[in-house]
Amino acid sequence: MGDLFSPGSNGDASEDDGSRPLADRLRPGSLDEVIGQKHLLGPEGSLRRMIASGRLGSLILWGPPGTGKTTVARLLADEVGFQFQQISAVFSGVADLKKVFETARFSRRTGQRTLLFVDEIHRFNRAQQDGFLPVMEDGTVVLVGATTENPSFELNAALLSRAQVLRFESLATEDLEDLLKRAETLFERELPLTEEARLSLIGLADGDGRAVLGLAEEVLAATTDEQTLDHEGLVALVQRRAPVYDKAQDGHYNLISALHKTVRGSDVDAALYYFSRMIDAGEDPMFMARRLIRMAVEDIGLADPDALVQTMAARDAYQMLGSPEGELALAQAVVYLASAPKSNAVYTAFKSASALVKKTGSPQPPMAILNAPTKLMKGEGYGQGYIYDHDTPEGFSGQQYFPEKIGRQEFYSPLERGFEREIKKRLDYFTRLRSKKAQQDE
Repeated sequence: MGDLFSPGSNGDASEDDGSRPLADRLRPGSLDEVIGQKHLLGPEGSLRRMIASGRLGSLILWGPPGTGKTTVARLLADEVGFQFQQISAVFSGVADLKKVFETARFSRRTGQRTLLFVDEIHRFNRAQQDGFLPVMEDGTVVLVGATTENPSFELNAALLSRAQVLRFESLATEDLEDLLKRAETLFERELPLTEEARLSLIGLADGDGRAVLGLAEEVLAATTDEQTLDHEGLVALVQRRAPVYDKAQDGHYNLISALHKTVRGSDVDAALYYFSRMIDAGEDPMFMARRLIRMAVEDIGLADPDALVQTMAARDAYQMLGSPEGELALAQAVVYLASAPKSNAVYTAFKSASALVKKTGSPQPPMAILNAPTKLMKGEGYGQGYIYDHDTPEGFSGQQYFPEKIGRQEFYSPLERGFEREIKKRLDYFTRLRSKKAQQDE
């Protein structure tokens, strides 16, 4: 069921409607009444252009729950004069699909086209998804599938190549506010909430229009005109709605990506925001700790060697304190990483060195730097010519350590930031010494 609602043709509060959920009673009667998804339904939106062209192709509607996918699919069928058929991948199998296809074929012979809406299409297995291909290709149905999961991972490439993917976005605060106003118009009564509580209710909906109407219905049913709920009263009434977040799916990867990029971008406040969202959604703190450690070595590295120390300490602190006390240690690490000087020089150097190893294989190191634990090996030249660096005046021999086949390489280029500025000075010093000794040897 969709959630972009308007009074439409069902927008009266008659007793016959009393048993129907508020979201269903406020379902739009046309695309013009839909709230949200302006990038699709606005004057220049892709769906508007598709309808104007007179050609409706197969679609995959991808977005979070309660963003109007079902509603829009039904209204699309009305707009183009197609028969609307709906099935759910949760409750349907191959036999159900065959019946729908046969009905669609019969309707087509009578001149009636069919829009087949498949809710949660990602729940069909690969073979079942392949079953849609023939009826899509011969025009038996126009398929409109809805999914909350990333189609790139959950749907067959063959199916995706025959359908256009349209991204549905979570409803904005102003969209959810419009839905609340429509509910108040229907009930001829304002929600008995303080301004803070009203914002809290919208926040609890987490961009889900169906959820915000469900919460509003709870509040209206449980209060009288004389009551006004503040934030604490609202939370006590409706309890707490868990954020939409599946640790095995897109929400998990999207938020950790957002956290990583805000740390890399040195935005402390944004990093704390995404960290808090993940903790609030029940993310495993040890997963968070591991990712923070990775950020320390990938994006900060030797620009601030203490970044790794801080993240390791935060992990240990969480293991010692547990939740919720230990979460503060992880938050401290987030702030430290976001505010630290950034360098990916070690990360880039390691990738370059690894790429050379894969390209050149395993050439023999110079004999001078190989140990000679036996007389035979010493006789073969192992260790011959090795200079013990500590015996030199500068503590630096400047020997050639790379295999002769490869020659000297440069992978690591420290930046002029943080502690790497000091490392750069050291490397420049060693480079000058190496050049000086090479000239002396000549």
